[in-house]
Amino acid sequence: MTKYAVIACDQFTSQVEYWNDLKSLIGDNLSTFHMIYPEAYLDSTNQSEYIQNINQTIDSYLKDNLLVDMGECFVLVERITDYGIRRLGLVLSIDLEEYSYERGVPCSIKASEATIVERIPPRLKIRKDAPIELPHTLLLFDDKEKSIIEKLYDYRKELDLLYDFELNQKGGHIRGYLVKNTDQVIKQFNDLYKKNNNGLMFIVGDGNHSLATAKAHWENIKKNLSKEEQENHPARFALVEANNVYDDGIIFEPIHRIIFNANNFAEELNKACTGNAQLAYIYSKNEGKKALKTTNSAAETYQIIQKTIDENLKKNPDMKVDFIHDESSVLEIADKNPNSLAIVMPALGKSDIFEFVAKDMVLPRKSFSMGHASEKRYYLEAKKIA
Repeated sequence: MTKYAVIACDQFTSQVEYWNDLKSLIGDNLSTFHMIYPEAYLDSTNQSEYIQNINQTIDSYLKDNLLVDMGECFVLVERITDYGIRRLGLVLSIDLEEYSYERGVPCSIKASEATIVERIPPRLKIRKDAPIELPHTLLLFDDKEKSIIEKLYDYRKELDLLYDFELNQKGGHIRGYLVKNTDQVIKQFNDLYKKNNNGLMFIVGDGNHSLATAKAHWENIKKNLSKEEQENHPARFALVEANNVYDDGIIFEPIHRIIFNANNFAEELNKACTGNAQLAYIYSKNEGKKALKTTNSAAETYQIIQKTIDENLKKNPDMKVDFIHDESSVLEIADKNPNSLAIVMPALGKSDIFEFVAKDMVLPRKSFSMGHASEKRYYLEAKKIA
């Protein structure tokens, strides 16, 4: 199992050595590594060929019964990170008819950050002919009284243990428990939805573009289905892990920016940042660390910095940006790449995130991350979508 489960494909995108080390560790063993497309490899591989190999691998795993159908259930997940933090989650499927990343669309599952539609087509190619999905999406729900997942966890000894093992690459430890009484859990979620009375069941905490891709895939499929066929088509439902935003293990980490071919971008950024606080700073190998004059609001800081980045990307075609989850990593990348600029961002609070999204607002893309890169969801459970 340590070789089977691997980190989300959109992690360590500028650190291909992470994925190369993982590839060496796994070899030809049964693994989700052979069923996903690490984004670090997107520019260095033949995409059509890579996707074809993914689907052939999945087909062979299914044919040889290496992936076991557990029937209708949820999975209670206990994740102990390499930092010793425990996070509880519940793997379940959500109705994509209840999800939208567009503002102004009434729905009970919404994006918390801006969705970049240009990022969907490449992911859609991967999903188009895939017989299953392996999710790394984490959804948040608002349960201050800790009445659902935490109560399930209290009775975990009465549940069947599905897995219990160490994750690779400093991912920590993970356990999964089989939850067969899904009706009772669904009732609890519906009761919570009515109690909160804000129109939201879930918001996307991580993996927004993956869920947006699942939605686009379903919209393409449903065009050729009758109303009756649409009701229970497997592609209509997307597998996710749901987490209580008030879980002690849910920690919002900042997502930093690395600018390649930065040229005079530091000057542009300093012009845009004119506040009285210093929530962020920039770093380059030649100039070292320099504070940015931000506002006192982390959300506003993200809006100003991201807007400045986007405006300069349009003016400077050679300029590139990547989003890095760990401060030490973004500084290391800046040290290794001449003419690059690291932007170290502030952390957002989580207490008002549901109130923010309920007002039909979205944060700039990549405004927060639920934990460090190595704490992201590892691919484990899968669901048929064809």
